[in-house]
Amino acid sequence: MESIVTEKRVRKPEAPTAEPRTKSHDTPLLNNKVFAPYKVATLIDTVEACRISAETVLNRTGLSLEEIRNPHTLTSVRQYLTACDNIIAAGAGLGVAFEVGSRLHLSAYGMYGYALMCSPTMREFFDFAVRYHLLATPTLRLGWRLEGDLAIWEFTEIYREVMSNDLRNFLIRQQMMQNFTHVRDVAGEDRTPVRALFGLADDGTATEDERMLECPCFYDQPVHELHYPASMLDQAPELGNRLTRAMLEDTCDRLIGQAKMTSGVAGEVYQLLMLAPNQFPSMESIALQIGMTERTLRRRLRDENRSYADIIDDVRKKLALEYLTTTRMSVDDIAWKIGFSDSSNLRRAVRRWTGQTINEVRQG
Repeated sequence: MESIVTEKRVRKPEAPTAEPRTKSHDTPLLNNKVFAPYKVATLIDTVEACRISAETVLNRTGLSLEEIRNPHTLTSVRQYLTACDNIIAAGAGLGVAFEVGSRLHLSAYGMYGYALMCSPTMREFFDFAVRYHLLATPTLRLGWRLEGDLAIWEFTEIYREVMSNDLRNFLIRQQMMQNFTHVRDVAGEDRTPVRALFGLADDGTATEDERMLECPCFYDQPVHELHYPASMLDQAPELGNRLTRAMLEDTCDRLIGQAKMTSGVAGEVYQLLMLAPNQFPSMESIALQIGMTERTLRRRLRDENRSYADIIDDVRKKLALEYLTTTRMSVDDIAWKIGFSDSSNLRRAVRRWTGQTINEVRQG
């Protein structure tokens, strides 16, 4: 044990990675209520054994227990962070973080979770988990890469500036345990990590961390990672079904499209553009409204794999399809309302967006 705990660094293979990293670049806005309440509900159920009441968990969140039990309630990342802060202040230790993570099985994640369970291979499971992670009330950004004989989950902090050290410690362990649980859900109980790397100090928790994650743990690392043997990537999960996964992926695509409208800097730009769709302000004007320079805005959007032109196109698409399918407005009027100079530009755009003509879109 001593050699595991005191070793501070794990050398990474110096050879180039065999495959590019797969990363999620989407970051939900802290206060946007777009997530089902399953994580808060799991938190409440978990800490009941610690004699921490639901009222304590929900303090300052603006949520009631009745709302949390309603699957149609929408919650925000900030509300979940607040609930975690509450239980930490009430005495919940890191063991609760592991317990919450172990209870958040894929069945708790709706369509996203069911799609993951139906993954035809573990490689596709890893890819899908990252690509659609925005649907999972993310408190860290998820990524994965193949490096030598390891398949590596990467956990990147995205809200560090609003977290205490205690909250960071809690959420990083919870996320690692969630991924540990999800891999077991699809690959079987015997699938365990090779090692865990924590970008945290060793505060005397190594024994418990290793017991819960069933692998050696290393601290003071430059990253938070969970390493699995790459040999598992070609494994076919017991519930894998390519057709069912394809059907569920269509639903997840729609959900992720809705979530991206309220995620990151791109989400802020999207919402501002929706306020005046027929006369889109300049990028400089939008940057001033957000409180940054145009150059910074361009860089931030690039970091999220978006561009100002792409977001304008998204706004036009959403509004055009809504007007075409729910109103009897003329094509010329719709073109004007979404900032096109004439109807021919709208017709070309609709064909590009949908592969259909305007008449076909209107006929359903």
